[in-house]
Amino acid sequence: MAEGMLRRILRSHFFRPCGPVLAVALCLLMLPAAKGAGYDISYVWRQDLAAVKAYRKKVAYVLGPAAADRLRLVREAGGFGLVYLRGGSRDSTAEVAKAHSRLLKAAGLQPAEAVHSRDWARADPGPAPQAAARSLTGLEKDIEDYVGELRRQGLIRADERTAWIVYDISSDRKLAGINEDVPMESASLIKPFIALAWFHEVEAGRRKYGAVERGHMENMIQESDNRAADWFMRRLGGPAAAQSILKRNYGGLLRDTKLVEYIPADGRTYRNKASVHDYSRFLYALWNGSLPRSAEIKRLMNLPKPNRLYTSAPGVPEGTEVYDKTGTTSRLCGDMGILVARRPDGRTFPYIVAGVIQKSNPASSYGDWMRSRGDVIRHVSEMAYEAVSGSHAFADYERSSAKKAFAQDGGKEKSGGGSS
Repeated sequence: MAEGMLRRILRSHFFRPCGPVLAVALCLLMLPAAKGAGYDISYVWRQDLAAVKAYRKKVAYVLGPAAADRLRLVREAGGFGLVYLRGGSRDSTAEVAKAHSRLLKAAGLQPAEAVHSRDWARADPGPAPQAAARSLTGLEKDIEDYVGELRRQGLIRADERTAWIVYDISSDRKLAGINEDVPMESASLIKPFIALAWFHEVEAGRRKYGAVERGHMENMIQESDNRAADWFMRRLGGPAAAQSILKRNYGGLLRDTKLVEYIPADGRTYRNKASVHDYSRFLYALWNGSLPRSAEIKRLMNLPKPNRLYTSAPGVPEGTEVYDKTGTTSRLCGDMGILVARRPDGRTFPYIVAGVIQKSNPASSYGDWMRSRGDVIRHVSEMAYEAVSGSHAFADYERSSAKKAFAQDGGKEKSGGGSS
């Protein structure tokens, strides 16, 4: 009976403008539940399985690993969907769907819906969870071992906490996450979020972005000018107003962010906080163009300036693109950014690195502490590049290029001396 009703609805005039896939999704919401069945959550329905697979990666990243374990690719009435297997009551599942929707909409994705549980037909078995877990442990362990050794040598002190995240955008895979959800002092790392709040208001027509604003924005991001950051916050109505804009519209991305104070001229700002996971979610949305004026924010973060992800990090090859923002006080040293690795065949692989080292008490020698902790972040960035290049077989292409060059040279080794 349900299949007959589905066919009648699909033939009806009401659903023709919507297209068959949307019709399928809406019909699924209307079908009665089996006796004793609960409710699951639906995110998307498409005719293209590859599109649903790609969408699943985005949903899994926003909702986190606990939710990702229950996401299923399913097949129903000629279409493919993404469903969260919950089996809960209607009311509780509707509340969870609303919570998921807030996070998804902040990331530029469509809202979730509560649907009747059923014996879903799997569209794709997906990777085995154990295999996925193994692929994520290597770099994370390497970073933990590296930081642990520094602690044993007294090069990172007992009153210092570190947080790290490395995310391969090109394969939608987290490579490392250590203390990633711990809110830590943000220092100047908060400035791209101030830019986000401003551009949100620009898109809403409540603020403008002309030559004056562009100049202040470049000073804030490229020069890390504290007065420029305060200039934007004052015009937004103060830190609390800027925080309200971020929380209300981007709370799903910036879950641990607290923007509560202006940045004084001496830079001693300790109360503004964020997590490295916040930085990663922000950068992921930025790279995918999901934020207002994403292209302009990327341009600003790509302006030439010293950083701790590429500058003086010999393990990251020359010419690697960097979109980043540093943050430094006598209690914090950090950097967060997107690097774009280029394989010898010309293909590019963007990935995220964010690292923060926070000290409980101000360092006695600010300059020495900043340089030494900056070098720790540089080394982790080198480790991240090695992991990404290994994951995408850069070495194989380097050997292939070397063989090709050797063959084109007639198979002769080049002379070590003289010039031509």
